[in-house]
Amino acid sequence: MLWSTPVPKYVLIPAGEPLILWEGSGLDSLVLMDNDVHLGFDSLALHAGQEPDPTTGAVVPPIYQVSTYKQDGIGGLRGGYEYSRSANPTRTALETCLAAVESGTRGLAFASGLAAEDALLRTVCRPGDHVVIPNDAYGGTYRLFAKVAEPWGLAFDAIPLADLDAVRAAIRPETKIVWVETPTNPLLGIADIAALADAAHDAGALLVVDNTFASPYLQRPLELGADVVVHSTTKYIGGHSDVVGGALVAADADLGERLAFHQNAMGAVAGPFDAWLTLRGIKTLGVRMDRHCANAEKIAETLGRHPSVRQVLYPGLPSHPGHDVAAKQMRAFGGMVSVRMESEEAAVRLCERTKLFTLGESLGGVESLIEHPGRMTHASAAGSPLEVPADLVRLSVGIEDADDLRRDLERALG
Repeated sequence: MLWSTPVPKYVLIPAGEPLILWEGSGLDSLVLMDNDVHLGFDSLALHAGQEPDPTTGAVVPPIYQVSTYKQDGIGGLRGGYEYSRSANPTRTALETCLAAVESGTRGLAFASGLAAEDALLRTVCRPGDHVVIPNDAYGGTYRLFAKVAEPWGLAFDAIPLADLDAVRAAIRPETKIVWVETPTNPLLGIADIAALADAAHDAGALLVVDNTFASPYLQRPLELGADVVVHSTTKYIGGHSDVVGGALVAADADLGERLAFHQNAMGAVAGPFDAWLTLRGIKTLGVRMDRHCANAEKIAETLGRHPSVRQVLYPGLPSHPGHDVAAKQMRAFGGMVSVRMESEEAAVRLCERTKLFTLGESLGGVESLIEHPGRMTHASAAGSPLEVPADLVRLSVGIEDADDLRRDLERALG
């Protein structure tokens, strides 16, 4: 069975024999009903929403490259499918899996992360409402708020989310969302999800967490009190730099239904092939993240010892101001490392001299990438309070041999 309706908190997923019960709470969230064997994250990522095809036995869900479906009479839908903007079996498989790995009740797949963000804002907010965002938010998110949502009538304030007193002071009666990135892009700031959830809920607002940098393998915001999780599935979930996509996962079924209405009404859905590629990426998310994290830790240590590097930003370092919070709410510290050089010229020179680290935007793929945020991914924040330091370099540490990556950076640093 593939769902085009909300996935409830407890779901029977037919997978042959035995049946599998997904209980959307806790890391070990699949239970085999016949022997009560608990399955962990990797098993959930491989099986939730991905039962073998009942006709052929194919173990990978097919790509339903179809726009419309035969109806058994007027209003007689087969499996709830009528038109692929509203629902598509491949996308449903992805959305079911996304809900499972994030411990949510409803997962929704979009054409991009920003499309997901826009649908969320249009669902929850109205002109005259207010949102609190991080003061080091992703440049594209800031652009969405400053250039699209604010002219529409939505006010926002950029606040250091590690300062809970500042967050509480920024919340107004008209605040509908406290918007969190943790770790942030590209400064790798850490915010306490559980504490921010309490602050938001005390004011009657929702807590939204962009979980792109951590991925659901490393961090489970809904279990910490968040209401909605946002992903650019282009990044770690897809994991291979070959697909663009976004996702929302809601903790509450009613909110999930409202988000689904806007997904259909606005139409920025993931296509079936994009959904299939993203679902393929989820299968290996856990093993990839283990290598990303291990490599990033080694790279952070290497860069921290180099005299040309002024500062290493990595939450796995005990010197990082958010290290203790990250250790509390994350399984490991992620695959992103940022560094501050002695000057903008030194930062640009490092970006231009690496070989294994490819100069390019985006992140989270199996290959290592390097970029200058101020001139590339965060150029839209130039001249704003969210402008990133000109001497900053961001590295997405891939799964190559760690010693090769270290040698590449050491050679580029001279």
